[in-house]
Amino acid sequence: MRARVLGGALLALVAAGVLTGCSAPAPAPTVTVFATATPTPDPTVTAALPQSTATVFVPVPEATVTFTPNDVPVIPETAFAVDNGAVPGATGEPATNGAGEIITYTVVAGDSFFDIAQRFGIPVQQLLRMNPGVAGAGEAVYIGNVINLDANSLG
Repeated sequence: MRARVLGGALLALVAAGVLTGCSAPAPAPTVTVFATATPTPDPTVTAALPQSTATVFVPVPEATVTFTPNDVPVIPETAFAVDNGAVPGATGEPATNGAGEIITYTVVAGDSFFDIAQRFGIPVQQLLRMNPGVAGAGEAVYIGNVINLDANSLG
């Protein structure tokens, strides 16, 4: 019986070998390959910079400026007209009172308030105070306007 058992075992081994020999070989395992890119640096171009032709200025310390105000002009409260003669811008004839003092001047074509003040030796500001009816700084005088030149009265 022993021979039978041995024969059965042998037969089982042969059958197992035949069956394994007939089967397809086991497939090879799948291999995945990852390619990692190695970064290459950008090419560097080294160029010589142009030489500067700029002029460099050294800062200068600021100068100290001292202002001395002018003396305040003295404008007399009263001014007496003195005829210095006709000048361009004041060519008319002044009117006088019985004592021969100049009291008024009538504006004629081409006259200006400034020139009238100069002709009669009266500061413009004083002449403006004597003639409150003259607008602005005396720019608006018209032919036929009567300008007061009497320091004792307002026009």
